[in-house]
Amino acid sequence: MSAVALPLLDALWRSGALRTIDHALAQSLRRLDPATPDSVLAAAALASLAVARGHAGFDLASPETLIESAGIPWPDADAWRRELAVSRWVAVPTDGAEAANASRPLVLEDAPGAPDLLYLRRYREYERRVASGLQRLAAFPDPGGVDLVTGGPGTGKTTTIARMLVTLVDEARQAGRPEPRIALAAPTGRAAERVAESVRNALQALANEGTDAGILEVLPTSGTTLHRLLGTIPDSPRFRHDAETPLPFDVVVVDEASMIDLPLMAKLVEAVPDRARLVLIGDPDQLPSVEAGDVLSGILAADERAFPARRTHLTKAWRQHDALDLAPLANAVREGDSATALKLLRSGELSGVQFHEDLADPLQPPHRDRLLAHWRALAEADNPAQALQLASRLRILTGVRDGPQGARILNARIEAMLAGSGNASGKHFHGRLLLITENSYRHRLFNGDIGICFRDSEGTVLAWFAGDTPDAPRAFHPAALPAHDSAFAMTVHKAQGSEFDEVWLLLPAHDSRVLSRELVYTGITRARRELRLTGSARVIEAALERHASRWSGLGWRLG
Repeated sequence: MSAVALPLLDALWRSGALRTIDHALAQSLRRLDPATPDSVLAAAALASLAVARGHAGFDLASPETLIESAGIPWPDADAWRRELAVSRWVAVPTDGAEAANASRPLVLEDAPGAPDLLYLRRYREYERRVASGLQRLAAFPDPGGVDLVTGGPGTGKTTTIARMLVTLVDEARQAGRPEPRIALAAPTGRAAERVAESVRNALQALANEGTDAGILEVLPTSGTTLHRLLGTIPDSPRFRHDAETPLPFDVVVVDEASMIDLPLMAKLVEAVPDRARLVLIGDPDQLPSVEAGDVLSGILAADERAFPARRTHLTKAWRQHDALDLAPLANAVREGDSATALKLLRSGELSGVQFHEDLADPLQPPHRDRLLAHWRALAEADNPAQALQLASRLRILTGVRDGPQGARILNARIEAMLAGSGNASGKHFHGRLLLITENSYRHRLFNGDIGICFRDSEGTVLAWFAGDTPDAPRAFHPAALPAHDSAFAMTVHKAQGSEFDEVWLLLPAHDSRVLSRELVYTGITRARRELRLTGSARVIEAALERHASRWSGLGWRLG
């Protein structure tokens, strides 16, 4: 006698594919209406899981992309869509506009050419608001509009932006208009510091070329996070600046646009006023945002005739540190050419690049002492500002969070080694690097921010994070911090927007679905002077075969 196939929701739950919260959503719909078909309940759970995996919605035609478990009885995509379309829980707008019935938590687009995605209502609205906001800004092409400046590391994105800003100021002066008010921002504090430093260097180069000093003086030389730019409100996900109270700027420049998720981008574009210019800078080959959405790729995918943004894509690498010849490897990784990548790694021809093939544990001799010496030096710094600066000299980046080569276990081992040296006194010991893992609007600390535990003048260990200037970090009592981990080792995702003099990129011993060419590319391009890559040829080959693609309807909405 053949076994009876489990209902789809039960099969997904028993396979371990769903999170508790995904299953709870489906169960709540079942309680409210016991007649809800199993296929609708399962689709709701999968739409919830898709957001957690970074997608805007769930693709009915490709469920196996989200769930790799064998033996799942997937419905026919067309039949599944028909069942969803008549469900009381699913709104089916036909024109891409706002789904009016707020009692329906799911949305299935039915407009011509729409992607076959089932959305959680909130994320469909974020996507719609991003498209609407960008189209509004693009409707004012001069002097406003939307600019996209993309390219890999060292291709001159910041120099291009600096020249653009000089031109805008000069044009305003020539026309007798007020000089444009310019904001410079990025998703994380470290990324904001980096873009500000790059702009300062670019402006110095323009000064050396003879650019009018009066023009250069009005350009921004400091950056801020998007959260600070928009104005955080304690204990609220809302911001002080929105459509009703727009930002007081004529030009808003945002670096590391690939890191911006759907909710934040929706709030950003709505806060940019009419006739202002929004400039997005990014590398489309990097990993997409940690949270839901792949906004930069979605914008780039839009039909240029329908969404008239000014697009500049830079390909030639102009800036290359003498000690690090990374471009050939980065190109091979970006193209998914594992044969060339491995040949370059094994040849030893790339200055500053070392391949530790099949090395599973860099915390063992002969590398351990050198790594520990760096971390101990943080505790010996003169002050917390200096310690934070020293911390950017070296970082272990991992492809995964868990497992022997994962950030969690590596951090625990490093902490134990430092404790054994007498530097530790409790959980928050002097010299411990910290990584914030959730946003705290009250503290103005955000996911990805890096800090350090350091004694103050009275000997009390406090947690120090970047302030408005590099030499004035902010101090917090460790017990008051939002959720955080150690940051001696970090996942590549968490390192986006940062650069380090020396990067150790540890790939896991076995292939994982989170590995992709975008992850490897992002990891290696965090290095400024030296890259050490550990991993097997088999894992590298598997990673470069995989794309970190996201399901999104943003390109369609813009087009």
